[in-house]
Amino acid sequence: MILAVTGGKGGVGKSTVSLNLGAELGGVVVDADLAMADLPTCHGPDLHDVLAGRAEPLEAVSTVGGVSMLPCGRTLAGARACDVTGVVGAVEQVADEYDHVIIDCPAGMSADAGLPLVAADSCVLVTVPRRFALADAVRTKVLARELGAGLCGVVLNRVRDDPPTEIVERTLGAPVTTLPESSVIADAQRHGRPVATAAPESDTRERFAELGRAIYSRRS
Repeated sequence: MILAVTGGKGGVGKSTVSLNLGAELGGVVVDADLAMADLPTCHGPDLHDVLAGRAEPLEAVSTVGGVSMLPCGRTLAGARACDVTGVVGAVEQVADEYDHVIIDCPAGMSADAGLPLVAADSCVLVTVPRRFALADAVRTKVLARELGAGLCGVVLNRVRDDPPTEIVERTLGAPVTTLPESSVIADAQRHGRPVATAAPESDTRERFAELGRAIYSRRS
């Protein structure tokens, strides 16, 4: 299964959801945000190197924070050296060796945001309970469907009291998992680790676990 984690806006929590789904599904997380990578990185080759022809995709997979990951570089020069059309092939090579690949997609509607969706079998859409964010999420859902990545779930992130879960489910047509504002997530992010290892007994971890189980069952 190749699962894209996508969203219409930056800053809604795509990278957080990607990292934690990687932990829950036991998969490889591919940081495909070539210009604004936000997942933990490590020494060694990364996706910039792969797309510039300096490394093979499997050579660049490493373990970061207990999660298998194909990280992305952080430099503008690295991003400029990439052949972005190689993203699909790189993801497919990783998927040949691993049962689950989770792609952290770039935000927005540009070509580099669309290419990971071309590679994906399905997607999870991350949004926040704001009117503008929901409108962007609808546009992203349409793009994903046009590119063959059907929507299998929605994460409504940073919710507070009385989240508009039913409205989001009706609007986007997929089950919604809510994630409240959480110091547990913030602490895990600071240490570059998923909640499953940072706070395995927390309610937040259970929500990520439920999301992972739901996605797995829908793809089985």
